Amino acid sequence: MIINGVLIDHTFAEAFPMKATRVIITAQTERWAYNAAKSMTGFATSVIGCGCEADIERYLKPSETPDGRPGVSAMLFTMGAKSLVKQLETRAGQSVLTSPTSALFSGIDGGIRIPLGKNLRYFGDGFQTSKLINDNRYWRIPVMDGEFLVEETTGQVNAIGGGNLLILAESEIDALEACEKAVLEMRKVPNVILPFPVGVVRSGSKVGSKYPALTASTNDAFCPTLKGITKSELSPEIESVMEIVIDGLTEADIKKAMRVGIETFCSIGAYNGVKRISAGNYGGKLGPYHFHLQEIMND
Repeated sequence: MIINGVLIDHTFAEAFPMKATRVIITAQTERWAYNAAKSMTGFATSVIGCGCEADIERYLKPSETPDGRPGVSAMLFTMGAKSLVKQLETRAGQSVLTSPTSALFSGIDGGIRIPLGKNLRYFGDGFQTSKLINDNRYWRIPVMDGEFLVEETTGQVNAIGGGNLLILAESEIDALEACEKAVLEMRKVPNVILPFPVGVVRSGSKVGSKYPALTASTNDAFCPTLKGITKSELSPEIESVMEIVIDGLTEADIKKAMRVGIETFCSIGAYNGVKRISAGNYGGKLGPYHFHLQEIMND
């Protein structure tokens, strides 16, 4: 398949089942809501080394938040339920409880209820109080700037992680600029996050390594400097490859984000250096979710 001179490979992205939650962080100003959310979702690019994958989903208007203040929604994804609870409580306690004027609420009504403020309340040292509103319990924890308001629980739902797109371009700047444009559009899709720095990753990996201690290593088949050394997937004109990884609540959410990304890359076109779009997979042997690029564009 070729669109605007850009070749779309006959391949698929291989993704995995995950557990996820969404939280809503509010503050006196949008800036401080963002600061708390950015801290909470920091160092969360990959479950391989970070324990979870997390990112800001979108900004929220005061009319969209439980307390009528500016807010941000953030999502966390892990491989299991226990790790989600641990990551959520640790990050909430270290990054949201500590952030001036912040409050923290559940962003998912359904699913299995997991602790949000249930254990954080003990920071109040017995001075904390609670109130039940519409069957939801909220805790008021005294802190030095006033009170930290936090909902007792949030929802844990089944989700999917590892949707991805590879962009193959004539130069590093062509690849980077194209990814930046794609990320801006993909982040408009609800229920998905792009967990890597500004949504883009350059160090795509393969399973395994020459070194026994490593479970993953550089994806040498897509490294431009290794064309003459390894079994390369790159044609001579490709000098840079970058990847966008997508985690989402459902298959439909990830498909929509991938389609938006592909459409953006194709709108840039081959004459602007974007030559090919591919995806990372493991031959279909590891992840049960397969997102076929050409099928996504034909739907």
